[in-house]
Amino acid sequence: MELNRHPLQGVFNIIRFNWHFYLIALLGVLTFIIATLIAPTSFTLRPYLPYLIVLMITPLVISSLVSFYIYDFSNLYRFSWLPDLDKQSVLNINAGFDETSEIFKNNYPKIKLAICDFYDPSKHTEISIKRARKKYPPLEGTTSVSTEKLPFKNGSFDYCLAILSAHEIRDEKERINFFKELNRVTKKSGKIFVTEHLRDVNNFMAYTIGFFHFHSTATWIKTFEQSNFHIKKTIVLNPFVKTFVLEKNGDSL
Repeated sequence: MELNRHPLQGVFNIIRFNWHFYLIALLGVLTFIIATLIAPTSFTLRPYLPYLIVLMITPLVISSLVSFYIYDFSNLYRFSWLPDLDKQSVLNINAGFDETSEIFKNNYPKIKLAICDFYDPSKHTEISIKRARKKYPPLEGTTSVSTEKLPFKNGSFDYCLAILSAHEIRDEKERINFFKELNRVTKKSGKIFVTEHLRDVNNFMAYTIGFFHFHSTATWIKTFEQSNFHIKKTIVLNPFVKTFVLEKNGDSL
């Protein structure tokens, strides 16, 4: 993984790892363009074919522009919204694609960083993750973990970071149990930062039906409450991504 993100790295990775979706959409556009050119003037739907082409292209353009804004232009990967991580014990959690740990190591040379990857190929079958892991294999020292049990002692970490990863735990019970484990391994005074897209209007406008891959605010609140956390505050990183800052309710579970 590069120490510094390159211009357009975010949107380029999205296209590269999900190129099959773009190919299908472009083939559809090409089909309608050909149909527009060869359809006889008597064809009833011919006047509407250009509008259909625009309808197919527009979501691709919008989602790409939004992704560029989120991953390449906004302050998401500048991490100015995080506390100083130097000399802190930090658990960084990913779901098969780690874009952040090398940045943390570079920005915080005295960080005590543990990296865990809960990617399970039997559960996480998305081809995009497999492509991402092929391009960016796990960093040296990354621990492969189960969402059911983390291999760390109680109260091990000052901070736990789940940046664009926890939504990959689709099963509600599994997700709650995983956050209970985060509760257990976090110090009493520690905090958890959960950064996610949400299933809301903004993300629907950006990604149409793709927003169903994200969880709603209500779902996250239920997860946090049932794993004995409370939300200290939320950080709006941009109109499409928020960070929930969690603190423990009493002792670890």
